[in-house]
Amino acid sequence: MKNVNFFKASMIALCGAALTLTSCGGSCPAGQNGDSTAVKTTDMKKAPYQKKYTNADFYDAQGNFKQDVAKEAFLDMFAYYGVPFTPLMEKDIWFTDFGLGDFENVGMGGIFWINDSTYGYFAHSIYLLPGQMIPEHKHVKTAFPAKQESWMVDKGWVYNFSEVGEPTEGADALIPASQKESTVSKNYVKQNLGEVLTLKAPESWHFMMAGPEGAIVWEFANYHDNAGLRFTKPGAAL
Repeated sequence: MKNVNFFKASMIALCGAALTLTSCGGSCPAGQNGDSTAVKTTDMKKAPYQKKYTNADFYDAQGNFKQDVAKEAFLDMFAYYGVPFTPLMEKDIWFTDFGLGDFENVGMGGIFWINDSTYGYFAHSIYLLPGQMIPEHKHVKTAFPAKQESWMVDKGWVYNFSEVGEPTEGADALIPASQKESTVSKNYVKQNLGEVLTLKAPESWHFMMAGPEGAIVWEFANYHDNAGLRFTKPGAAL
């Protein structure tokens, strides 16, 4: 009788173990299937985007700006950030080195989604490769009011510079060598993903520069009249 009871108890234990393995799909945590090693999952964080192109890629032997390589560089960044390259972008996107011959450090890509002079509104996407700066500039009054801007960082982050405010420590070290002599904006903040900032004063000098991961920034403003655009760097032009 004792042997029968022992047999029944053994069978119950075996059935219980089988049910446990079945319910766990054969991958139970430690202590449930006799395996002392728990199944672990690792959350692999995506590596930050990095600079891949230099001026040697962006200019030919005669110093001509290679638009196709600029486009290639931005498409690579768009792919990293999951930004679809739409037919409208294909048609209207532009890339410029502002005639300064230093696209690795000074330039941008962009698209004007809307620039309506009748109703006075403007929407713009700013595309900046890692470490790339927009030349310092301001918008003055023309037949239209001076452009007033706000910016929201959609991808990456930027240094947002202004002539308004006391100089920020380390500002000179951030400004590309080709722009140091002409740049007057020395007050800056780091504008992070999702943050919104507004131009501190109408007709004030300002610029932004991407961090080492590049950046995509949305700009909202009143009508952009290119006749009102001014640069501190001699020879710069949009």
